[in-house]
Amino acid sequence: MPDTYIRSVGTALPGPPIDNAALARRFNQGAVWQQWVESFVGTRVRHLALDLETGEQRSSLADLGEAAARRALSGAGVDAASVDLVVMGTATPDALMPATVNLIADRLGINEVPAYQLQSGCTGAVQALDVARQMLLTGRHRTALVLGGDVCAKHFDVNLDLAGRPPAEQVNGVLFGDGAGAAVMSVDPGAGLPLRIEHVLLRLTGMNRPPGQVVDWFGMADRGDERPGVLEDYKAIEESVPDMAVEILEEMLADLDWKRSELAYLLPPQLSGRMTQRISERMAVPDAREVSCVADTGNNGNALPFLQLEQALPLMSPGDRSVLVAVESSKWIKAGLAFEAG
Repeated sequence: MPDTYIRSVGTALPGPPIDNAALARRFNQGAVWQQWVESFVGTRVRHLALDLETGEQRSSLADLGEAAARRALSGAGVDAASVDLVVMGTATPDALMPATVNLIADRLGINEVPAYQLQSGCTGAVQALDVARQMLLTGRHRTALVLGGDVCAKHFDVNLDLAGRPPAEQVNGVLFGDGAGAAVMSVDPGAGLPLRIEHVLLRLTGMNRPPGQVVDWFGMADRGDERPGVLEDYKAIEESVPDMAVEILEEMLADLDWKRSELAYLLPPQLSGRMTQRISERMAVPDAREVSCVADTGNNGNALPFLQLEQALPLMSPGDRSVLVAVESSKWIKAGLAFEAG
């Protein structure tokens, strides 16, 4: 059975970074609120696909996905004509139809190939990588373009009056950001220092558990509904995700017969700056270098693993072993990706 490799990664973030002071000004909040954001959430800046002052959407997921894909293709030295498979993971497509993955493929000039779009939260990027990997292993495909990203413009109301809103709703305005990522995967390692995928873990574990997150979709019949479009059970997420992250890591290491001390890099779940810090401490891999980005990008969902991989790639040396862990809290999915450089 052939090996599969991640040959390059590209990402795209919209607009300039938006700090907590800018959010406080926009939502008429003071220094106490800003301090609450920095201490409770721990995210310093985020990137938004809309104009914070007007609410006008400036970038779509297709725009960001195209930009990220072009960077990944260029980094791998691969042209669009060589791509024979496209897979994307997202929780927030631009529209229900046509699929955003197909719009991106069209812009890139990719045609006459299988194209798949997976609807998933924060594990969607790993799911997309695994679908591509499994299809590459059949021998019917050689080069895959894998995409992931999210744009929350549909649910980001710049005119929202935060006064009196419960903390669970206020957090939505400061936790999330927008972005996209892409990777070129192949059975051919190519030049440079590719990442050989050693193991993928994906498991739905949400039976009889209420969702930790709900992202609603409004149509013409219910667009005037007053219910919030995004809801999180932060207590359940804070209680469950650290334990799930440890379980994923331990299962991955056991499956591979790897030791914690052998890990050069750890790419932990990216919920928020503060939560990620706590999760990393619980995972207890002191000899590994942590690769995290959420404090400076916001939680942009399926873009996060690509942002982490893009940071890790230039740092790695041949033989470095690493594990990426992600948790999907909407219906509790465990995801892990183990890879070795070279």
